[in-house]
Amino acid sequence: MANKKVAFSELAKGEERLALLLLVPTFIILLVIAIYPLGSVFVSSFTDRQFGTHQPTHYVGLENYRELLFFTVKQLPPVIDPATSQPEIDPKTGGVKYENPFNVLPKTPKRYHDISQFDLFGKRYVIGAIDQYFLPSILDTIMFTVISVILELLLGLGVALVVNTAFRGRGLMRAVMLVPWAIPTAVSSRMWEWMFQSSRVGLFNVIGQILGLTDGNFPFLSNTAFQLPAMIIIDVWKTTPFMALLLLAGLQLIPKELYEAADVDGANKVRQFFAITIPLLRPTIAIALIFRTLDALRIFDLFQIVLAQSRFSMASYAYYQLVDYANMGTSSAASIVIFVLIVIFALSYIRAVGIQEE
Repeated sequence: MANKKVAFSELAKGEERLALLLLVPTFIILLVIAIYPLGSVFVSSFTDRQFGTHQPTHYVGLENYRELLFFTVKQLPPVIDPATSQPEIDPKTGGVKYENPFNVLPKTPKRYHDISQFDLFGKRYVIGAIDQYFLPSILDTIMFTVISVILELLLGLGVALVVNTAFRGRGLMRAVMLVPWAIPTAVSSRMWEWMFQSSRVGLFNVIGQILGLTDGNFPFLSNTAFQLPAMIIIDVWKTTPFMALLLLAGLQLIPKELYEAADVDGANKVRQFFAITIPLLRPTIAIALIFRTLDALRIFDLFQIVLAQSRFSMASYAYYQLVDYANMGTSSAASIVIFVLIVIFALSYIRAVGIQEE
């Protein structure tokens, strides 16, 4: 018996060594195509390296991160009318007129820019940052991710439930639903950009004018209040089929016998949905959410094609810093921030949905 245990132990150790040996080529490839580039970007984020130039590179420590992420909040004092010693009234808004943020925000060691203002307890505050675009791009990207992924999950689940039922033409419907996802992002972005045109050339302005909702010249993509909703609409239209496809695969793994037993027990469709479908579909939903969230956090092409430099996602900001301004250090720091956010979201999802390693 002891000899058998020793032989079994040696066999297990041999299989373990063989497995590690077989993983060596994969590790080498991963090291070359992933770990080394990531490490290079990480090192560059602590320098003032310029892209495509022969200028000497200097170590700047956390300066790039400070410029990207540091912000300050200052109270804006009202402008006082010398004649009445009372706050002046802004003729455009009818409210109190406040000091120019330029006069309030710090100018040393670097100038802070006004990126947002808000009112709290009857006082006006301004948020200032050294870089006026990156912090808004983080907020826009997170809002885009959360809203678009939630909508895609709900709509994708509805589509998956429909095409999972038996009806004539189900195969054709499954093929048709994938058309938006199959269209390249560059093509679909240009298509929606045309539909959102700010004149009667755009489809939505034509429809809005026919219905009496607009005058036919509504500036969809130049209106800052509508830019982010427009990006969400485009992404939901394109990516909902992908979510539906993943969920459909999960639905087809649920045994039909469970629903038949539930029918015998008198459970209605709503009860079956919450007692059978959702619990058994939970692992598939978790995988779909992780895939879509990580993909949405890295959104680049949609913002780049439709909005260009009028509004940034985190990825498009990093691109413009590298290509247009040759700030490789700043671009690398922005890329590392994106990587950290993706890791945080991924770990949060894994903990939230209860995925555990066996």
